[in-house]
Amino acid sequence: MALYDNHPLLDLVNSPDDLRQLDEDKLEQLSNELRSFLISSVSKSGGHLAAGLGTVELTVALHYVFNTPHDNLVWDVGHQAYPHKILTGRKDEISSIRKQGGLSPFVKREESEFDAFGVGHSSTSISAALGMAIAAAKNNDKKCNIAIIGDGGLTGGMAFEALNHAGALDANFLVILNDNDMSISPNVGAMKNYLAKILSGKVYSTVKEGSKKVMSKMPSMWELARRTEEHIKGMVIPGTLFEELGFNYIGPIDGHDLPTLITTLSNLKHLQGPQFLHIVTQKGKGFSPAEADPVGYHGVTTFDPSKDNLPKKKPSAPTYTEIFGQWLCDAADANEKIVGITPAMREGSGMVEFEQQHPDRYFDVGIAEQHAVTLAAGMACEGLKPIVAIYSTFLQRGYDQLIHDVALQNLPVLFAIDRAGLVGPDGPTHAGSYDFSYLRCLPNMVIMAPADENECHQMLTTGINFNGPSAVRYPRGKGPGVSIDNNAPPIEIGRAKKVRDGQSIALLAFGSTVSPALQVADKFNATLINMRFVKPLDEAMIINIATSHKIIFTLEENVIKGGAGSAVNEFINQEGLDVRVFNLGLPDNNIEHGSREELLTTVGLDAKGIEKSINHYLKTDNSHCTNLHAS
Repeated sequence: MALYDNHPLLDLVNSPDDLRQLDEDKLEQLSNELRSFLISSVSKSGGHLAAGLGTVELTVALHYVFNTPHDNLVWDVGHQAYPHKILTGRKDEISSIRKQGGLSPFVKREESEFDAFGVGHSSTSISAALGMAIAAAKNNDKKCNIAIIGDGGLTGGMAFEALNHAGALDANFLVILNDNDMSISPNVGAMKNYLAKILSGKVYSTVKEGSKKVMSKMPSMWELARRTEEHIKGMVIPGTLFEELGFNYIGPIDGHDLPTLITTLSNLKHLQGPQFLHIVTQKGKGFSPAEADPVGYHGVTTFDPSKDNLPKKKPSAPTYTEIFGQWLCDAADANEKIVGITPAMREGSGMVEFEQQHPDRYFDVGIAEQHAVTLAAGMACEGLKPIVAIYSTFLQRGYDQLIHDVALQNLPVLFAIDRAGLVGPDGPTHAGSYDFSYLRCLPNMVIMAPADENECHQMLTTGINFNGPSAVRYPRGKGPGVSIDNNAPPIEIGRAKKVRDGQSIALLAFGSTVSPALQVADKFNATLINMRFVKPLDEAMIINIATSHKIIFTLEENVIKGGAGSAVNEFINQEGLDVRVFNLGLPDNNIEHGSREELLTTVGLDAKGIEKSINHYLKTDNSHCTNLHAS
C-alpha cells in the first residue's frame, strides 16, 4: 500500500487555482500522484476506479487550461469524475464516497461549485453543455462550456439529438469524446498529435474561414478545396460524421499525452462555433490489473492494490440478478422464440451466460433504452418472445416507448426489472423508486413483485407465458434465502397469497417488504398477505381483508405517491369499504446514498421501522384502533 501513499505535489493542490499556479512541466508528476492517490483511496473505500484512472491527464489538462468553475465542465455519467473531485477541494473527503453522509458517487451541483451539472444517467452532457452555451451567449458571457462524454455515452440517442441541434446553432462550446473502448480509430501516434495541434491552431482556423469566404464565390474551386480537405482528413481522422453535423472535428489524439492535450485545448478554447475533440484513453491506465480487467475494476469493493487480482467472492446464496440469468438460459433452452435485450448492462443484469449460450438471441443495444423497448415491440409483432433486462431507473428513459409501442399495442414483452427500490451506494439517480407508480397506470400491463427467490422464478415464467406486456420487478442483492423449485408452476394472474392469519390488523405487503413484515406480524397478531401483483390486484382478497379487519397497512419499496398502496386505497374507496388504511413506503423526497440496509432503516422499511410506524399510526388513531398495539 505504501507504494501509492506518497503525493508531495498533490498535497499542495487543494483547488484548480493551485493547479494553475504550477509550471506545465510539473503536471506529469501531478498526474502520476493523482493516479496513485486514486488507487490508494478507492482500494480502501471501494467505488469506481477504472474509468477515473483513464481520465487523469484529461482532468488535469481541463482544469489547467480552463478557468473553472467560471468555465463549465459537464461530465457524462460521473464514473470518470473522481479525479475531478480530488482536484476541486474534496481530496480529504474522497474516502467517504458512496457512504452514507459522504461524497456523492456522481457529480452533484449541491456538493461543489465545480460540479456544473448533476449526472447519474449517461448521454446528457452534450445537451446540458449546449444549454449552458446558449445561456452564456444570451448573457454576453464569454465562459467556456465543455461536455466530456465517453464512447459508451455516445451510443445514447439523446447524445446524437444534441449533436444534431448544436451543429445548426453555431454555439460556442466544446464536446470531448473520451474514447476508451470502441474501435473508432487506429492507434494514435506522433503524426496524429501533430495534425491535431495544427488543425486546432489559430492559423489553420483563420485560413480555413478566410478561404471559405473567398472560394464561396468560386463554386468549382471551393468544391475542389472542400473535397480535398475532407479526403486528406478522412485518411487520418474518422471525423466525417461530426463535420457533417456542423462541428470542427479534431483528433483522435492520445488522451494521456499531457503536452498535446494542453496545446490542443488551449487552441480550441479560442475557436468560435461547436468544436469536437476526440481523445483516446485507456480504462484503468497506470494500474495493470485494471488495464487488464477494466470491467472488473469498474466498480470495486475494498482490495489490496499490491495484488494482481480482486479478492474472490465467497460462494453464497444467489442474488435476484443471478436467478434471472439462470432462468433466462433455461427458458431459452426450452423455447427458441425467446430473445434477450439489454441496454449496455450485460453484467449488471445477469446476461453473461445467456450471451455465451445463445449469442444469436442476445442483443446489447448500447445505452439506448428507448430503442431497446421499441426493438422488443417489433420483435413481439413478429412472434418472438422478447425479454428486456433493465434497471428500474433506466426503464424510466424508455417510458414513452413503453406506453405507445408496447402497452398501447398490448404486445407480449416481458420486462425483467432489476435494482427496484433502494439500490444503496449509487444513490437517488440509480434508485428504482418509481416503477410501481409509472407502470400501474398503463392499460394492459401486468406487474409482479416477488417476495423471495422462488417466487421470482415463478413470476418470470408467468410473464413469459402471458400474452401481453408484463413486468417482474426485484430488488438489488439477495432475497430471504428460499430455495428454487424449477418445476413450480406459473402463478395465477392477480392472485395474492395469505402468509399468516391474524385479527384486527392486516399487513398487505408487496415484494421485498414481505420478509420484514413477517418479522413484525407476530407482535401485532396481524394477518399478513403477500400481494404478489400490483396490477391486477387481488380484489377478492382485499374485500375479504377489509370486511374482517379494522385497519390495513400497505407496505412497498416504492414511493407512496401513486404506488401499490395507492392502488389499494383506490379500490377500497371505489367499493365503499369501511376500513382504515395506512400506507408505508418511500417518502416524497430523494433518498441519498448509503448501504441498502442503512437506507431501508432510514426510511423505516426494515422490521424495526415497520413496527415503529405501525405503533405510531395506532397511537394516533385510537378511535378506531383501541388495544391493537404491539406488546
